[in-house]
Amino acid sequence: MWQMTGKIRLTKGRCECGAVAFEVTHIRETVTVCHCSQCRRTSGHLWASTHARFDDLTFTQDAGLHWYASSETAKRGFCTRCGSSLFYRMNDESGIGIAAGCLDDTSALRIGKHIFVADKGDYYARPGDADVFEAG
Repeated sequence: MWQMTGKIRLTKGRCECGAVAFEVTHIRETVTVCHCSQCRRTSGHLWASTHARFDDLTFTQDAGLHWYASSETAKRGFCTRCGSSLFYRMNDESGIGIAAGCLDDTSALRIGKHIFVADKGDYYARPGDADVFEAG
């Protein structure tokens, strides 16, 4: 179960083309950066996300939203029109990971930790700007 220490009230986000747009209340102010190979493949580099309760997320546009079962335990939400990688959700969790890069205002966000750093790509340096965990 995730815990929210600092919260940001209402914020909005969207994919690049606007076929998926949303509003979310009470998002976590820290960003988790995942370096696992699956996140790197689906995002093109690494996955940086904040977190919220799924019930606090309201879609204002979902014409392009598609959920991909990326494992037996989780799914990823992306836009079928522009390809933006937007969400990560464990099947049995009440929360949802939201890509930090798709939020309209990220001024209150900060990196809180890096996970699965042992799996990071060879082409970039080991992170040093927050707590680092070799696994999740």
